[in-house]
Amino acid sequence: MPTESERVTALESIPIFADLSQASLQRIIDVAGELEAAAGQVLVQPRTEGSGMYVVEEGTVVVERGGKTFELGPGEFFGELALLTSSTRTARVRANTPARLLAISRSEFRNLLESEPKMAICMLETLAKRLAG
Repeated sequence: MPTESERVTALESIPIFADLSQASLQRIIDVAGELEAAAGQVLVQPRTEGSGMYVVEEGTVVVERGGKTFELGPGEFFGELALLTSSTRTARVRANTPARLLAISRSEFRNLLESEPKMAICMLETLAKRLAG
């Protein structure tokens, strides 16, 4: 298990958190949970309520949506769309390899976006690219 200092350093390397202050990074560590997933473990199912978003810290996950499949690795995130739109999940996500994920609950996600506009902007840019491609 990484130390708190190592977790802050790891968060700094994740694009959606890269421009945040040390205090903001510490806040994320304080509110986020860690999830260890075995290879093949299903993390998100379509048409279920979104309870949080996830950031891949180690390993890879596979996203299956609309007949298309793509892989996300360290520093990438998923699960945010259901939180932003208050809709149900639109994809199935499973661990492709053993993975460690940062989990941010729905309520903390909203609070973070309101207090950290840089994070929101980076997230919107990533969403736009996903929807365009």
